[in-house]
Amino acid sequence: MSIHHAFEILIALHIITGAPGLLGFWLPVASRKGSRLHRLSGQIFVALMLATAGFAAIMATLTIFEPVATHPKLASHELLGHPEIIRGIFGWMMLFLAVLTINLAWYGRACIVNRSDHPKNRSPFNIALQVVLTAAALNCAVQGALIGQWMMVGISFVGFATVGTNLWFMLRAKPGPLEWLTEHIKALVGTGISVYTAFLAFGAVRYVPELALSPILWSIPLITGVSLILYHQRVVTAPLRRARQKAAA
Repeated sequence: MSIHHAFEILIALHIITGAPGLLGFWLPVASRKGSRLHRLSGQIFVALMLATAGFAAIMATLTIFEPVATHPKLASHELLGHPEIIRGIFGWMMLFLAVLTINLAWYGRACIVNRSDHPKNRSPFNIALQVVLTAAALNCAVQGALIGQWMMVGISFVGFATVGTNLWFMLRAKPGPLEWLTEHIKALVGTGISVYTAFLAFGAVRYVPELALSPILWSIPLITGVSLILYHQRVVTAPLRRARQKAAA
């Protein structure tokens, strides 16, 4: 079996798990928080995202070692045809986004599973995920600078910010009463941002390669996701804010 054939099989598996995950993302977002539909759809979403990101990580690794064999259609492309460019964007940056997705999906699940036992959020595996994401983000930035792709440098800061906010919550002795919930929202909506970004950017490359570097495509999921995070965090913390205001009055 050739590298390209194996890569095409991975793409098919990636789509099989990713497509229902992209659609299923909206069920836990739109459903009543804490309802059976919300819990079940959220569990399925996390499982699909972990599988999708796993396939993406393998695809990225193959691209790092064999950039032209995995992307033969790009070999003659004016902007993206150089092996180092393919390796950087579709290898190192895709690997970073895969690690980011795994980190957010696992962390978001852990926040709600461990809501009554916060120290469990500091499990060795959860801590290791923060170390791996830091390394992946740093590598993405360095590789991007080496080939002059500054979008890779910019997107790496999402990884640094994710690790910073995750550790800020994980290492606190006594988080606030609803911080586990706001972190849960941040992480799983962030998972959706990561996957939709990869879908729009890397999916577009099969038809219009130039769009893989389009700031517009990268900004749409980010703006939408951040808006959802801020909105839902405000909604779930509203009762606590009102109670505090009443107590202060």
